[in-house]
Amino acid sequence: MHVTVRDNNVDQALKALKKKMQREGVFREMKLRRAYEKPSEKRAREKAEAVRRARKLERKRLEREGF
Repeated sequence: MHVTVRDNNVDQALKALKKKMQREGVFREMKLRRAYEKPSEKRAREKAEAVRRARKLERKRLEREGF
């Protein structure tokens, strides 16, 4: 990941870096790796995330179609 600092404006560069890291999911990955997650818990979490994504896509599709 690369961020350029323009005119010695470190605050703006830091903000851009945080935004890129958020978009890439780095913070979420760090949070998940802080503690051990049992394989059964991981499967349940991933399944719940998939259901959440599917529902969100369905809502967006219905909204686009005008329902």
